[in-house]
Amino acid sequence: MSFASPILLVFLIAVPLAVGAYLWLDRRHDERASAWATPALLPNLVERPSGWKRHLPTALLLLGLALLLVGFARPKANVKVKRQEATVVLVLDVSGSMAAKDVKPTRLRAARLAALRFVDKLPKGYRMSLITFSDHTAVSVPATHDLTAMREALLRAKAGPQGTALADAVSRAVDVGRAVKGQGGQRRPPAVVILFSDGGQTAGRVTPQQAAAKAQKYRIPVSAVSVGTPDGIVEQPLRGGFTERLQVPVQPAVLRTIAQRSGGTLTQLRGIDTKPVYEALGSRVGRTKKNVEVTAAAAGGGIVLMLAGALLSGVWFRRVPT
Repeated sequence: MSFASPILLVFLIAVPLAVGAYLWLDRRHDERASAWATPALLPNLVERPSGWKRHLPTALLLLGLALLLVGFARPKANVKVKRQEATVVLVLDVSGSMAAKDVKPTRLRAARLAALRFVDKLPKGYRMSLITFSDHTAVSVPATHDLTAMREALLRAKAGPQGTALADAVSRAVDVGRAVKGQGGQRRPPAVVILFSDGGQTAGRVTPQQAAAKAQKYRIPVSAVSVGTPDGIVEQPLRGGFTERLQVPVQPAVLRTIAQRSGGTLTQLRGIDTKPVYEALGSRVGRTKKNVEVTAAAAGGGIVLMLAGALLSGVWFRRVPT
């Protein structure tokens, strides 16, 4: 324990002085009583309370005084508190198939709404990042505490080319989680990747197995959210005013591979729940030592002890009505 104003501890000298004064007055009380009557007859004249009953109220008053004086010095204690830092990397598929309307209003808009729920439920002190991908990957929002920037970037996301570099995006998300530095030289805070996609892998250099192995190596689990149904269709304009209808069924196999091998989970968009994801992340956050001022606790304890001493003195020695 340390003190912000240790010089004020000098006033604690008042406590032993008060103890000495109390003992002296108690002895003087016995001497004065002896002057008026034979000591052997005093128990027959006045009911004398037991020793502990006589001294307990005063002891409580003096102990409370000591705590109050300690409180004046503003004591500080090192306590272990939960670390308020972790990184959540949202990975959003913006490939052409996400324009399908088998999930209302579209796959992409439904995924954006789900991603926004993760932003709204983000625990205090955590960072968040956004990665979007189609046939290439982009870090739309680096790891930040600015949730307004996250919301704005999610709302701006639009469906793009047909290609899907899904594994590349997961690999990039792991890199973003690894790059975050711990506070005060502490170890890297834990991270998790939340992947919204209709599955499939049609572009990129990284395989799903490689992406999953990388996530597992750095202990950054990937929880995948499958967006879409087997009946997905998108319409693609052609020259001459014609339109081509392309079937884009959801393909959860790749999502399942990455999620299971990295230590994450695979869920459907309708059944997604932010709570289990954040609880699992919170269990990995750990604790850190923090210097906390405990002035209020010391002063409050002192007041309680002094009140208890005064109350016992009043009740036992009939100084207050019972």
